[in-house]
Amino acid sequence: MLLRTAKDGRDVFVDARERAPLAATRDMFLDANGEAVRDRSINGALAAAIPGLPAGLEHLARKYGRLPLSKSLAPAIRLAREGWKFGPKNSSMLGYRREVLAGNAAAAALFLRDGQVPALGTVMRNEDYARTLELIAAKGADGFYRGDYAKRLVNGVRQAGGIWSEQDLAEYRVVERAPIRLKHRGFEIVTAPPPSSGGVALATIFNVLEPYGYPQLDKVPRTHLLVEAMRRAYRDRAVYLGDPDFVQVPVPLLASREYAAGLRAGINPDRATPSDMLPSAMVAPSRPDTSHFSIVDTEGNLVAVTQTVNLPYGNAVVVPGTGFLLNNEMDDFSVKPGVPNAYGLVGDDANAIAPGKRPLSSMTPTFLVGPDRVAVLGTPGGSRIVTMVLLGLLEMMDGGSAQDAASAPRFHHQYLPDQLSAEPEAFSTEEVAALKARGHDVRVGDRSWGNMNVVQWRRDTGAVETGTDPRWKGVGKGSSSEKGSIYR
Repeated sequence: MLLRTAKDGRDVFVDARERAPLAATRDMFLDANGEAVRDRSINGALAAAIPGLPAGLEHLARKYGRLPLSKSLAPAIRLAREGWKFGPKNSSMLGYRREVLAGNAAAAALFLRDGQVPALGTVMRNEDYARTLELIAAKGADGFYRGDYAKRLVNGVRQAGGIWSEQDLAEYRVVERAPIRLKHRGFEIVTAPPPSSGGVALATIFNVLEPYGYPQLDKVPRTHLLVEAMRRAYRDRAVYLGDPDFVQVPVPLLASREYAAGLRAGINPDRATPSDMLPSAMVAPSRPDTSHFSIVDTEGNLVAVTQTVNLPYGNAVVVPGTGFLLNNEMDDFSVKPGVPNAYGLVGDDANAIAPGKRPLSSMTPTFLVGPDRVAVLGTPGGSRIVTMVLLGLLEMMDGGSAQDAASAPRFHHQYLPDQLSAEPEAFSTEEVAALKARGHDVRVGDRSWGNMNVVQWRRDTGAVETGTDPRWKGVGKGSSSEKGSIYR
């Protein structure tokens, strides 16, 4: 969570990211021959890191909120108990994970119907989850991380093949970090520091672009420069970034204009740089995941929140009686140098597994601060989160509205695989041909990405405008039915 408090103008990054269990080891997802066994880091209880969200909720309520958890969690408790309607996005994501969910009895009971994806409109209720939230509301983080509930969690995880301990839960702590701040085109950008990779990547990309005068360029040469900057930022992500409590991340260097000048020297304005020509660091499918919401309140407090269980439906394991899926955030570590995770992102020793370490993420909650306006934005989308936020920021810097930023066509490059991926409507046939002529391997997909939510506050007039991603209409809007008990 990226938070700005209006009373003192303070910006803070609240890090409630998961942590590796204390029994985790560097090579825990390798076989006897030293080869990565990807299924272990994605499916099953071994893939679960220690969750931070309950501690994060209590930290926010105690330090920044005006409402007790009993009030702020009440709508979610009601939603779990009275039910919500299964929609098309739920169906799409569940279809992708149905087989692994079917392999865990508790998960299948919650999310499948006779072993199949529920029909659209099915009312989904979860009494166990309501009770879990009520426990957190009544006892705070201690209700989750200590006592009988913690014992149930640990026993359930270990019975399913995981390595959690009661000490893991008892020792979890929220960390407050200083956000990354940079300036570009007269705007200040406040964004996420490590263990998120988003802020460093944005700083690198904007610094590389700065001298080019790219806002005045036509679409193809502008896209070319953006892609070359993305390529280099993601390469640095693979090599340098990790949990700053465990490794020395050279943020001042990576976010400096001098470093960007060195990267820029290797860019040919007319020709793509093959990724294998950059100093080294390897390929897998990308899937949508995660949630993001953006808030500006009447006093000018700003909040950008991104939360995730990694892949849709996490590791597909539910501890009986808890009502929630465990995450598979251990896959966000580099399980072996050069081996890609579920999003095709590679890493090195900086993001290696270690006991108690937080895995690197792509989450990029961001504020855009101009002379007369402030915007809050972010999105889900796995490895593509950073570039989606980048394109949203550029749209607003160019004068676009909050809705323009949320609707803008998207393209992405992440160093490896060496491909320029694009949404179906991002480029015309002629633009694709021109980019290919420059040496880009353009892959136009058949589906869109992300679910960006943007709020823009005009400080000069007091007007507030919102932008909701049209790609998933009706998702995450919290509207109630006419009866008032079923939420969509």
